[in-house]
Amino acid sequence: MSGLAVAGRFNWPYQAELFRLFLGSHGVEAVVFDTQSAGYSEGALVGTRVMVLEEDLDEARRLLEEYQP
Repeated sequence: MSGLAVAGRFNWPYQAELFRLFLGSHGVEAVVFDTQSAGYSEGALVGTRVMVLEEDLDEARRLLEEYQP
């Protein structure tokens, strides 16, 4: 069984959702975490995470490099 891994981190939930859709259009399933915690938490920027299965992480990171919203 695979776990989840962070494929990308974004300042705003809409940015993460756009990347999730981009991944999906390339056959990589993803989910968005931390949509309510985007912003500041105890002085540190938390951000919104896009998560993929561990076995899809290399492909997701490759796609992140070519991603242009």
